[in-house]
Amino acid sequence: MPLRVFLPYLACLAVGLPWDILTPAASHSEYAHQGHCQLTQRTALCDGSQLSSVPADLPGDIEELNLNCNHIGMLKNTCLSGYPHLRVLSCASCHLDGIESNVFHNTLYLENLNLAENDLCSRYQSTGQALRLLSQLKALDLSQNGLTEDMVSFILRNMSSLEYLSLSGNVLLRLDQAIFSDLHQLEELHLERNALYEIEEGALDGLHKLRRLNLAFNGLPCLVNFRLTQLKVLNASHNNIEWFISDQGMDEPFHLETLDLQDNKLLFFPFLPTRSRVRSLLLSNNKVSFYQHLADRRSPNWTTSVQFFNLNGNHSNVTADLWDEALHGDISSVDLLDLTGNQVSYLPQGFLSKMPKLSRLRLGRNCLESFGFSSEELSASLYELDMSNNRITVLHANESCLTTLGNLTHLNLSLNDLQRFPSRMFTALPSLTTLDLSYSKVDICFSEKLDRGAQPHDCVVWTNVSSLRQLFLRGCNLGRIPPYAFGGTPLIHLDLSDNPGIVLGCDSLAGLSETLQHLSLGNTGIKDFDFTPFIHLRSLDLSRNSISHVPGSLTSPGLRWLDLRNNDLNTIPFHQAKTLSTTLQTLFIGGNPFNCCELEWYRVLEGGSSVNIADRSDVTCQHVTRGRQSVERMSGHPCRNGRDESGWWYVALFLPLCLSFVGIIVIFVLTFKSTQVPKVIKKRYLRTTTY
Repeated sequence: MPLRVFLPYLACLAVGLPWDILTPAASHSEYAHQGHCQLTQRTALCDGSQLSSVPADLPGDIEELNLNCNHIGMLKNTCLSGYPHLRVLSCASCHLDGIESNVFHNTLYLENLNLAENDLCSRYQSTGQALRLLSQLKALDLSQNGLTEDMVSFILRNMSSLEYLSLSGNVLLRLDQAIFSDLHQLEELHLERNALYEIEEGALDGLHKLRRLNLAFNGLPCLVNFRLTQLKVLNASHNNIEWFISDQGMDEPFHLETLDLQDNKLLFFPFLPTRSRVRSLLLSNNKVSFYQHLADRRSPNWTTSVQFFNLNGNHSNVTADLWDEALHGDISSVDLLDLTGNQVSYLPQGFLSKMPKLSRLRLGRNCLESFGFSSEELSASLYELDMSNNRITVLHANESCLTTLGNLTHLNLSLNDLQRFPSRMFTALPSLTTLDLSYSKVDICFSEKLDRGAQPHDCVVWTNVSSLRQLFLRGCNLGRIPPYAFGGTPLIHLDLSDNPGIVLGCDSLAGLSETLQHLSLGNTGIKDFDFTPFIHLRSLDLSRNSISHVPGSLTSPGLRWLDLRNNDLNTIPFHQAKTLSTTLQTLFIGGNPFNCCELEWYRVLEGGSSVNIADRSDVTCQHVTRGRQSVERMSGHPCRNGRDESGWWYVALFLPLCLSFVGIIVIFVLTFKSTQVPKVIKKRYLRTTTY
């Protein structure tokens, strides 16, 4: 190699220049690796690099350092002294049990610090002293460090610059007024997955800029005198909350937009502020009910005043008429109301009319016995209504009320006791696209025999519902489907499963050939059906029937998903398997009594480049001598081997007979024609030879 290549380095060494002068002056994007770390511009990624200390040989101008999932153990005072421009430091899951008090002495610009999933409770005093040097710190993650409220109170002292704080997954038991007293700039606070059972009154009042608060997965029994007017999002789900009562005496409007109280023990609808902006009210999986029907029957000894005590003996007087259902607060801005999984048996008069902006109403899994579609109650903005899994037997509606629900697109009435409602009800909903009536007892009407009155019937007319795209009639005890039952209704998805008495004629689904893409006929007792007209069919469910052969009409080039589970299929013809292997993407065939000696079709499907046999492990076959076998675990051709073995037995049996027969012939020839043999030999071979 020419000497001139080394001249620049020799010159640097001669004048005693530092070695880092030899690196290019360009940005750190030219770095690929630095020891165990990857460098990208001003970011060092050292996650999972089996480090036992902070690397000391990284560029001095890096601004972000990620050390997650290492085994550093301790951040020592000088480990960050070479990185004065650091703004982001992440040391999550580094087995840290402490931070020395002067470790951040030279990193005064640090804004984001992640110390999650460590053991900082061991030396929390030095950790707190170290954090006090970070006057510009905005985001701090101390989740899963085994910290108690006293430790947190010490660590957070004088940290007035924080805007984001996570203390999730620690062992906080209660919050007092001192723990967050210095966090005047805090906007987001995470306290989920602790052991909180009490929040002292006024403990969060000093957080004037707090916008998002997460209290999920704790043990809080109630939230009383709620007065965080500036809060926008409150997540208090998965607690033991029985009461949510805001401060009714405050004139200042509340800015709360999302209130999440799911999976608690709420007995009453929340007592919301008198002036609020709540848009999403999530109350699923509680014990909410309405009690006005009990007001006339209540005993004189029943109380309307409730007192809530804390551990210090202080109590809060909350006086309200618990049976007055006008005390729901301001719900005029509610867009989503989720009451799924409660004990609601009725909705109070005028309750829904208080929510003119309501677009999503979820009342599934309650105790509703009746429901009426009234224009005075339901919002014209409503586009999703879920009343599934209730006790509704009759729906009341008239055409004029239904036409006002011009935005209703999703309606779920499944799992009720529905037996009667207006037969042409769904033709009056101009935007209805998805309807679920599964497990109701409503048949399909023969429209020519039906009057056009508004009286409830035990059947529904499905013709000319021009907006409907998805219809679920699973388990409706359907009988004969009349001809052109869905004519003029451009269905894309039709579910008729779990109707074992259904009778499908050749023209029952006529009119759907140009639109139908997804058809479910599982557990309908269907034997055969002509699928040829449905050229756009994408998925077909024929499971849980008694089908003994795959319908020959399954030739749609667009079929991608096919369910043939739990039928009586012994085999699939080779040509059908070949055709299906070119179009299908997902196939279910488990639970059929396939013949182990006729599995060529399976090899064709298995070898297809696009076919995924989703229940491969459940596919079995029946062998004459070996019983039921798993097709996936079978190797070779057991039936062919059995035939080969029988052939060898025949060979072994007839070979001695053949040899015996040949031996008899030889003996016969040698015995009876022995005198002619020497003459022939002499004549051919004993001749005079000329020398």
